[in-house]
Amino acid sequence: MRIIPGAVLIALLCVAGARADVTPAPLPAGPEGELITYGKQIIEQTAQHAGAYQITAGMSCEACHVDAGAKPHGGSFVGIYAKFPQWNARAQRFITLQDRLAECFLYSMNGRPPAFDSREMIALTAYIAYLSRGTVVGVGAPDQGLVPVTAPAPANVARGQATYDAKCAACHAADGSGGGNFPPLWGPKSFNAGAGMHRPETMAAFVRYNMPFGSPPNTLTAQETVDVTAFVLSHSRPAFDANQPIAFPPQPASFF
Repeated sequence: MRIIPGAVLIALLCVAGARADVTPAPLPAGPEGELITYGKQIIEQTAQHAGAYQITAGMSCEACHVDAGAKPHGGSFVGIYAKFPQWNARAQRFITLQDRLAECFLYSMNGRPPAFDSREMIALTAYIAYLSRGTVVGVGAPDQGLVPVTAPAPANVARGQATYDAKCAACHAADGSGGGNFPPLWGPKSFNAGAGMHRPETMAAFVRYNMPFGSPPNTLTAQETVDVTAFVLSHSRPAFDANQPIAFPPQPASFF
């Protein structure tokens, strides 16, 4: 079983680097293509296109989903539409893709989630579904997820600071505040303490394959990676309020 059959749709996977043997396919014409494009724009310029959702993090979704989620091992979205609903250990329930996107707005963007029937949420879902076309339902796309990092020695914050100063501060600033297209890594404008990037294993896997930005994968050694991760995560960041109420405006029955 596949989400949508057809060689033209499967060809999109080449854009994400998953199928180098297939020619990329263009976006659909008309409103569907416009919706998918809008979803991509939200990933790339989140504050501009979804700033109404009280985003306080000084970054876009692309900070954790490289190339708008099209880069393997860089927060790839390719194939994930085919893997929902899925069990979520943190929530202790099965969640939909919209639930997962709501988490990103709450934790990583330190804001409020769009309503599930909002244009923003539908556009994000449409974009991820488009990147996932041709992948097997329940399986998704191979070789897309983060690659775990194992270092020979425990993480060391002091060594991590030396690595940060030498290889990270030029983009993310000595005080971790970021600047321009480079996101803050700690402080009031960073992701909050509930975000996935606040987990050492997640950040280390992302950093090893994708940082320094523009460098080949694994430019940092495994030890440098876990050390610099420990240094970054040793700093303060916004707390996550787990008790904040989340409610979406009701719709009349005629909406459905």
